[in-house]
Amino acid sequence: MRQNISMSKQAGGSDQQNDPRMRRAATWAADTLGLDQVKLEPVSRDASFRRYFRFSTGDRCVILMDAPPDKETSAPYVDIDRRLREAGLNAPEILHFDLDLGFGLLEDFGDTLYRDILDEQSVNELFPPLFSVLEKMARKVDTSNLPCYDALLLQQEMELFANWYLQVHKKRPFTAAERFEWNGVCTRLIRSACEQPRVFVHRDFHSCNILQTHSGEPGIIDFQDAVSGPLSYDFVSLLWDRYIAWPRERLESWMKDFHCQLEPDCDLETWIRWCDLMGVQRNLKIVGIFARLKYRDGKNGYLDLIPRFYGYLLDVLPRYPEFNEFLQLLEQIECAP
Repeated sequence: MRQNISMSKQAGGSDQQNDPRMRRAATWAADTLGLDQVKLEPVSRDASFRRYFRFSTGDRCVILMDAPPDKETSAPYVDIDRRLREAGLNAPEILHFDLDLGFGLLEDFGDTLYRDILDEQSVNELFPPLFSVLEKMARKVDTSNLPCYDALLLQQEMELFANWYLQVHKKRPFTAAERFEWNGVCTRLIRSACEQPRVFVHRDFHSCNILQTHSGEPGIIDFQDAVSGPLSYDFVSLLWDRYIAWPRERLESWMKDFHCQLEPDCDLETWIRWCDLMGVQRNLKIVGIFARLKYRDGKNGYLDLIPRFYGYLLDVLPRYPEFNEFLQLLEQIECAP
């Protein structure tokens, strides 16, 4: 249940005393917009240190982003927002942003996440516009000077699985032979990713980061970690979702549809392999991140999400015999979630 938090420019009140950062944010927002006071209502907190609040200016609602500058760098958010909007995509309009303070005022897209409306009945209506968003991101968003999703970054991400999930969470480090096999797995996954066309990659394009706006056009959020990377990445992020798992037949049908829509310079079989192996890389990373959120950051709820992403690995890997030895490791009882 959401708790209303009232913050004004005047000192006082238990909420202000308990959360000086929140008090400072409310004061900044009021000063920036020339208001006597604002009443902040918590909207969400993500896996980073960012927090989001909503308040009304009288004629509209505004989102306040709180990204403490000692913990989060907001310049990439501002930059990527501009790139998306210049490409005709529906990212929030930035009304004001103070990078030094880490406070921003953003257009309010509402509360209707695709996570809450996406199901077996709605998917045929909801996915085609999202495929169009993905196509536009791949074809139109400027990628100049974006960080490169290269072999080093892909490897670092997969090591989260080895280090945080297996070693820390499961207390099951690799043996020397398993480490050798793991290195081969990573090499094959990286090779598949790096042979794909390089495009704009959101890096977290799924139902928790897409809002159904009042206009009906999908609203894109949480894009600050965008890079230039593999063509299939955002597509597989959408398909292998956190809250709903699709049968293999539907996954392959969407792969075929999007292959026809994008017309990449590869045949369908290669495209499906790209998608599958990109999904393996991403899901290894996610399992590792969720374990790290528990043991490094003290965020316990993410452990409950691990079995779904681990299950995605166990579904895809048997389709590719070169991963048989690694699959046997994942199926061991001491490794499974």
